[in-house]
Amino acid sequence: MVGGALALSAFCLWAATDSVVLAAGLVAGMACLGAFALLFRQNVDHAPRQDVLPPDWSVTHAAADFADFGLAITDRAGRLVCANDLYSRWMGGPRPPAALQFDGKGAEDIATALRGAWRDGRSELPMLSRGAAEYRVALRRSGASDDYMVWQFEPFLRRSLAVEAAELVSGNLGDLLARSGLMAVTLGPEGRIRACNSAFALRATGDGAANLTGRDFASYLRSDERGAIFFETEGRRGVPLRLVHLPIEADRDDGPALVLLRDDDGAVHDRTAALAHVENLLANLPLGLALLDRDGRFLFANDSFAKMAGLADGSLPPYPGDLVIREDKGALADAVRRHAGGQLTSGDLAVRPHGRPDEVLSLTLSGVRGLGEAAVMLSLKDSGEETKLKRQIAQQTKMEAVGQLAGGVAHDFNNILTAIIGHCDLMLLRLTPGDSHYDDIQQIKNNSNRAASLTRQLLAFSRQQTLRPQVLQLPDLVSDVSNLLKRLLGEQVKLEVRHGRGLGPVRADPGQLEQVIVNLGVNARDAILDAVRRSGAKNGTVTIETAAVGPADVRAMESDVLPEGDYIRLSVTDSGTGIPKDVLGKIFEPFFTTKEMGKGTGLGLSTVYGIVKQSGGYIFARNVKGGGARFEVFLPVHKTARGETGRRIEKAQEKPQDTWGTGTILLVEDEDMVRAVAERALTRQGYTVETASDGEEALEIFAQGRAYDLIVSDVVMPNMDGPAMARELRKKRPDLPILFMSGYAEEQLRQSIDLDNVAFLPKPFSVQQIAEAVGDVLRKERAGK
Repeated sequence: MVGGALALSAFCLWAATDSVVLAAGLVAGMACLGAFALLFRQNVDHAPRQDVLPPDWSVTHAAADFADFGLAITDRAGRLVCANDLYSRWMGGPRPPAALQFDGKGAEDIATALRGAWRDGRSELPMLSRGAAEYRVALRRSGASDDYMVWQFEPFLRRSLAVEAAELVSGNLGDLLARSGLMAVTLGPEGRIRACNSAFALRATGDGAANLTGRDFASYLRSDERGAIFFETEGRRGVPLRLVHLPIEADRDDGPALVLLRDDDGAVHDRTAALAHVENLLANLPLGLALLDRDGRFLFANDSFAKMAGLADGSLPPYPGDLVIREDKGALADAVRRHAGGQLTSGDLAVRPHGRPDEVLSLTLSGVRGLGEAAVMLSLKDSGEETKLKRQIAQQTKMEAVGQLAGGVAHDFNNILTAIIGHCDLMLLRLTPGDSHYDDIQQIKNNSNRAASLTRQLLAFSRQQTLRPQVLQLPDLVSDVSNLLKRLLGEQVKLEVRHGRGLGPVRADPGQLEQVIVNLGVNARDAILDAVRRSGAKNGTVTIETAAVGPADVRAMESDVLPEGDYIRLSVTDSGTGIPKDVLGKIFEPFFTTKEMGKGTGLGLSTVYGIVKQSGGYIFARNVKGGGARFEVFLPVHKTARGETGRRIEKAQEKPQDTWGTGTILLVEDEDMVRAVAERALTRQGYTVETASDGEEALEIFAQGRAYDLIVSDVVMPNMDGPAMARELRKKRPDLPILFMSGYAEEQLRQSIDLDNVAFLPKPFSVQQIAEAVGDVLRKERAGK
């Protein structure tokens, strides 16, 4: 159709003008215009359509949050597609404006303004109320196709004086009032708190950050019979308050109000006089006491406080934090601030003095009222002795625990050594000296005996060693051991022995007491040799002294450990360099040694300590003037019974070698290896032996009616121990002899067993020793009959 029209137009032009050129020009021009239109249409069709793509509302939301007014965007259907955070906070959430509830005709005004904006492109609402808030609203149509409506909400700030007062009291103004000692509160018409500053919250509840909004103001106050007002939390010790009531609305006395409180200035004179009187009282007390004002400054400190704090000239620094080390300043300042404005409570704080950082002082803080400017009282106490006592108790507890552990280990180890030594004896009985295996077995036995001496050390430390106490004279024992000690001391160390007069007898195990003297002498020698190496001296001296100590001497010593009584003192003094202060409290601990690695077990002095304590004595160590150390052993004087001479009892003559015997023995032992050794040893000596693994099995065997000449039993066994079994057997045969085997102390066992006609055999024992013990018991029994 376009081509036909173009041809018709060219024909008419040619007919009218009779010009072929004009007709051809028309055709060419129209063709060019058609080509250009076609090309433009193709470019337009292939270009991207921006209004087709969905808008990125996250970018719009981010941009809208920069606005200081509420902004919302809705579509044609009235749905909210975007809103900034300010709009959501004001309107209670992201809801479209048309769906909100407004005061009065607000909903109708919104609908009218919305229709006008869709029609005219924009509209405004000069005033729109929603609760206590009022807004100016502007609407504008927007979008590529005018499909969206933009809402702008600007608030009217019509705030009441009550609201402004509440914000000021809870803000910077309230802090300024608190620093000036004023407590501020805003109240609603119903008497409930709308806002308060930190000073009021601190005095009312003890917490300056407490939220008291909505609480009853009167519940925090009380009044006495004279009408004076106090804080309820401070009780009778509180300070009277002066209260100023300021109505916020001038035409209403029962409306919102601002209340200011402070301590009653009318009582300042009385409180100042009371403070002076209290200071006079505190100055004469032996306790370290001081008073601080509300800012934490010193007002007063007595002489005891200045002395404990290390103030030689008595001059006080401005603040108590100046008296302690830097690490304790912050905690002390916080505690003072808390007690200065809070409740009248007290609290303890451990601080270290500035000049003595190793010492710890106990500082007690308590809030005070009614003493003028005084707000905090400090009480200083030197807790050094208390701390020392706690360390001593902890040390004693540790020693007891280690002692129990050592005793238990040694007891179990004794059973193993009993089996080893016993089997060695049985094998040696089948061999003769010179045999190829004899020496090897003998070496095993010797090493086992050395191990047995180690267990005796452990038992001595734990005070569970089997002792054989005798009544003896201490000078005789020292004389006997002096020759051995001289050889141990060497040529560079001289031994001096001095004895006092009128020494009474003591009761102790002579062998163990000799070990005490030897150990103390060897330690003194090592200290002297160490001093010789350091100073270049040629020799030193070890002095052993004995002396009688009476009750008056004990009182003069002022010892908290040694009770009054008669003692024999054994002193071992060396001329070495003494014991370092940090080591002096640890020397009796097990496994503690100052010697080089591999040159000391740390059991020497702990063994000495255990032997002395088990013998009923006391041991002390101290440094002496001029250098050196002294160990003093106090043994109680034994009250000599009739027939005792007080001289050392000589060792019994060697027992006869003939250990053969006859009789029926019931052997009770829970350790299989020990039971096997004892059974074989007694059977070889001619006895008939029956065995049981515990006390209950022994009672069952005994109930079968067979007669036994002797019961040989271990003390500690599972199910039923030896003493319990012995009591049941004695009910049927009161005269039945019993021989107990144990690695624990005989004195301990006798106190716990409480049975007559009972003998003891310490572990570990050899075949010869158990045979001799059984023979002795049976011979005494038959001799008694």
